[in-house]
Amino acid sequence: MARMIERYNSEIVPSLMKEFGRTNRLSIPKIEKVVVSMGVGKALQEKKRIEHAQKELTQITGQKPFLCRAKKSVSNFKLREGYEIGMKVTLRGKRMYDFLERLIAIAIPRIRDFRGLNPRGFDGRGNFNMGLTEQTVFPEVDADRVEFQQGMNITMVTTARNDAEARKLLTLLGLPFRKDEKDN
Repeated sequence: MARMIERYNSEIVPSLMKEFGRTNRLSIPKIEKVVVSMGVGKALQEKKRIEHAQKELTQITGQKPFLCRAKKSVSNFKLREGYEIGMKVTLRGKRMYDFLERLIAIAIPRIRDFRGLNPRGFDGRGNFNMGLTEQTVFPEVDADRVEFQQGMNITMVTTARNDAEARKLLTLLGLPFRKDEKDN
């Protein structure tokens, strides 16, 4: 069992129960799923880009990505309906917690010029979005074999009632949020 699951059950749930004044531990927010997505728009010119991105996303998440196709044709981008332009992976359960552990402990500290996660990444319903500009911050990706830098979006879907509860949960899990002047 992942260390993060044990820590969540033994430390975080009692702390949140006390802070939110709740007696039922099932009413405490938890992370439902993590969605990791990559938009590979440059795959229109180079077909091998989508294959490389798919291989690297599989290495990072431990799960094969779902290829996303264009829903509409856009002539300005030379995009036709049905072209493969992105991919996503939905992580739940043990794989999700393993990914979050590696993200918090290894990947985020390896980001250059990192000053904290943007606290405005919440959507108003307790879900948090963050972006990474390169995939080489994950140790599974061999930086010498990377042919091009590829960014990704990471969405953490929680059962929190609002953004404040979700932020408290993610802070206790170890996500380093930036201190905003308007946060005070």
